[in-house]
Amino acid sequence: MLSHLRSILGRFDWVLLGAVMLLLVMGVASIWTVALARDPSHLETVKKQLIAAAIGLVFVFVFAAAHYRVFKNYALVIGIGTVLLLIAVLFAGHTIRGTRGWFSLGGWNFQPVELAKLSLVLFLAKYFDDHPRAAFGMREFFISSAVVGIVVALVLAQPDLGSALVLVGVWFGLLAFSRVRIRYLIMLIGAGLLAAIIAWFFVFAPYQRDRVLTFLDPGRDPLGRGYNVKQAIIAVGSGELFGRGLGLGSQTQLRFLPESQTDFIFAVLAEQLGLVGVLLVFIFYGTILWRTLGVARGAHDDFSAFCALGVVLVFTIQFMVNVGMNLGLMPVTGIALPFLSYGGSALLMSLAMVGVVQSIAVRRPFRER
Repeated sequence: MLSHLRSILGRFDWVLLGAVMLLLVMGVASIWTVALARDPSHLETVKKQLIAAAIGLVFVFVFAAAHYRVFKNYALVIGIGTVLLLIAVLFAGHTIRGTRGWFSLGGWNFQPVELAKLSLVLFLAKYFDDHPRAAFGMREFFISSAVVGIVVALVLAQPDLGSALVLVGVWFGLLAFSRVRIRYLIMLIGAGLLAAIIAWFFVFAPYQRDRVLTFLDPGRDPLGRGYNVKQAIIAVGSGELFGRGLGLGSQTQLRFLPESQTDFIFAVLAEQLGLVGVLLVFIFYGTILWRTLGVARGAHDDFSAFCALGVVLVFTIQFMVNVGMNLGLMPVTGIALPFLSYGGSALLMSLAMVGVVQSIAVRRPFRER
């Protein structure tokens, strides 16, 4: 047992974990400054984030100790369980900011869609491993499409457009990496455009259409839907080179910036730590993606390679969307910034994905590291 533990720790990707830990520290520090601006005597958000981080780090080591084939064996069970949770939350869930997507228990909220991101990665990795390109025909394409479509439809019913886009992006990305026939990708793009048109008129809630229109023209509602984006851009620009300092940003401390601990945590960090802090965030995320891609390249089988690539896609899409909406380059969709934004469910599942990657990493020969 002890020798097995030493073997795991010896093969552990400490560079990957180190980059994650540094982002966690930056995230907790930013959330703390937001809490100070609201009510210094009540730092519940900081406490909850620290507890979620501690539990998530336990997940990292427990998942690393488990062989990644366990995730493959239970991918279908996890997927079915996730679908049941997504159905249940529509009837018994708690509504926050217009989205019925949380289970609330004892002051803690759990968001099943965060689990859906991990379970979809595991399911697709297993499916593409079981159906390689030579055996991947029209039937397999439609089966995978139907599974993803069910999950995305349940997420849109909440409604949670941002998470639905992440799920679709992961599916499309893994399809491309699987070297599926080009005609299937063309069919997918066409179906996506048709679905977007239908969703715009029949699925999107009014506030979601407003977000898209505000993205195209922030000045159309500067005191309403466009207010958040305007304030985020001001916060980012006011940080300049070295920032205002922790707890000293006017946009954050004077509470001009709404949703500052979740959607716009990047703007908080940019205002307080400046361009230097932003570059550090980019370096740490780049390190995470680089190390995870390295794990994918050294994987022994398609399942583990697709798992690692799926994690890369989840983190990349969320990072690009969140930073983009903080800079006014993307519509505001409520996507969390992994490891930085406040939110126990998102943090736990992000660290669980790191654990899955570590499970793959520790089982590579040293010469492949």
